Amino acid sequence: MAPRDDDELEELLSRPAPAVVDTLRRVPGHFIVLGAGGKMGPSLTAMVKRALQQAGDDREVIAVSRFSSADAVSRLERAGVRVVRAELGDRDAIASLPDAANVIYMAGQKFGTRDLPSLTWAVNTLVPAMVAERYEASRIVAFSTGNVYPLSPASTSGSREGDPLTPVGEYANSCVGRERVLEHVSRTRGTPIAIIRLNYAVDLRYGVLVDIAHRVASGDAVRLDMGYVNVIWQGDANAQAIRALELAASPPFVVNITGPDRLSVRDAATRLGELLGATPKFEGHEAPDALLSDTSLAQSVFGAPTMSTATLIEWVASWVARGGTRLDKATKFEVRDGRY
Repeated sequence: MAPRDDDELEELLSRPAPAVVDTLRRVPGHFIVLGAGGKMGPSLTAMVKRALQQAGDDREVIAVSRFSSADAVSRLERAGVRVVRAELGDRDAIASLPDAANVIYMAGQKFGTRDLPSLTWAVNTLVPAMVAERYEASRIVAFSTGNVYPLSPASTSGSREGDPLTPVGEYANSCVGRERVLEHVSRTRGTPIAIIRLNYAVDLRYGVLVDIAHRVASGDAVRLDMGYVNVIWQGDANAQAIRALELAASPPFVVNITGPDRLSVRDAATRLGELLGATPKFEGHEAPDALLSDTSLAQSVFGAPTMSTATLIEWVASWVARGGTRLDKATKFEVRDGRY
């Protein structure tokens, strides 16, 4: 059943599957999530804590961020998470963070790159390098993005983990930089790391499907330039990222995390229009290539996502039709030149 409000949504996004509970039973030590105040951070952090509680385990879970949202802080504290406010761009702040055997690194910058690319490079390369050095004795799961790949022919399943990284634009290249500095620390210091190439997670308040649904509902045109996308329910993305702790290795284990479907933007808009009682308008035409990721590896180690794309579209339509909360964080999935 589709969630009806933010509380029900947060409960679902942070509900741990049995496989998450089993993984954390096997992974020793405390947990720290860096960049926990972003779109995915609060629900992922809460999932870690809930999984430990289900296992009867009182190990500590620490959430670190600047935390612009008081609601996120309140939710995490009620869940039993220790909240630490820190600026991850400050070397002294990183040095003073609590020790933890398990690190989930979620910080990064995408939007604003066009206007100030130097800041994006600093956030996406210098900060993870400092974090990896601080936690060189820990196990690290680090979030990256499918944008590190070039556009793939739309007739294929997309890029695989071993494909060359020749992305488009400063943001995507800075993300390759993030992966390379993490790989360097892993190779030189033996730090076990897992790198998560994610695109695109959908929480009913934001995501590619939410962007499309609001355009359809408001009568705005849906651009078709990026005619195909991958999407995954954020709860599934949270679960797979947490389970990757057990797969961290030196050199790093790298995995694409997204849904297995090559979703047509036109088809998604049409179905959302049917559910919302609106006729979608379109602009442009589908290009012969798109940002797509092959998930064969993820499915072999994690299994298929629990949420189907069809159900996710229905949930998004139901949420938008009811006037559910929307985060002001457009994905800009239609951008093809890498300028965000």
